[in-house]
Amino acid sequence: MTGLVFSARIGSHVSVADVVAKAELAEHAGFDQVWTGNDFLGEPGLVSLAAIASRTDRIRFGCGVVDPVTLHPGQIAMFASGLQELSGGRFIVGVGAGSDVFYAKAGITPPSGPVARTRDAVVAIKELSAGRSPARVPGAGPGWTDLAVPRYAHEVEVYVGAMGPQMLRVAGRYADGALPLCLPPRHVFSAMKEISTGAADKGRDIADIDIAACVWASIADDRDEARRAMAHQIALYSGSLPAAVLAEHGLDPDEFAHTQRLLDTEGVDAAIASVTDGMLGLGIVGGVDDVIAQCSELIEAGARHISFGPPIGADPLHALGLIGTTVLPELRRLADS
Repeated sequence: MTGLVFSARIGSHVSVADVVAKAELAEHAGFDQVWTGNDFLGEPGLVSLAAIASRTDRIRFGCGVVDPVTLHPGQIAMFASGLQELSGGRFIVGVGAGSDVFYAKAGITPPSGPVARTRDAVVAIKELSAGRSPARVPGAGPGWTDLAVPRYAHEVEVYVGAMGPQMLRVAGRYADGALPLCLPPRHVFSAMKEISTGAADKGRDIADIDIAACVWASIADDRDEARRAMAHQIALYSGSLPAAVLAEHGLDPDEFAHTQRLLDTEGVDAAIASVTDGMLGLGIVGGVDDVIAQCSELIEAGARHISFGPPIGADPLHALGLIGTTVLPELRRLADS
């Protein structure tokens, strides 16, 4: 893989139309990729993807991520092939383990652990989308027969949504790309090490794997507005972030625990007010110059793909346009200079 890649994670709790509008704006603003959500009992990502395929011309797009528990790998490969054909080869399928918490709401028990089921799905989907049966292919999982050859196949790249070391190594061994959630942004370099280990296991070159630094980002013309949007995001998730990861990157777990207590006892406004400047380092935040400076540090340290995700900004549509028209051209210019 060569050059820089910039993507936007445009999932929405509003509507399919909102997701498609963001995709159209991202294409116009110069992004290379957009990613939607597809959580079980969440937004209807597959519907959004079909609409994006029809309403855009250039931008690559993917689902981040589908799970192989509520949707069989054979079905994922079928949908992926259809979206690949519909879009003229612009689709990317993102695969992840899914959430056992969400599965439990429907009484679903996954057939294997998160790492095994993700690996099996990645290998099987790659074989099926290429028109081959996964039977007897190492890593494709049990149960496939020689008759499992799709009647309709269009080859598609497969990315893995990963956080833990074992899942990141799966991405390195088998996938075309990885979507590690990088909180804080510099966590991408820890992820790269694990992916590189997995790639080496299979004799692969990590340069051929697209590793997206999936960061939280908040940009606005008014720095204080951008900071408040990021503080709101941090407040909502402060209790869900692993203390060990926070400490590893110089963040204070006690500050995040305090914010979570305030969220639980006094509400979101009190929690937002407790977010310190240090805690804001969990994402990329500020005005145009601030965001350029923070992204430049990642690129200079070796990141080749930055994926901007929620909250994006207090006004997500405006923020997407601001990133695309002011931040991305400057980052590309700096990389070329």
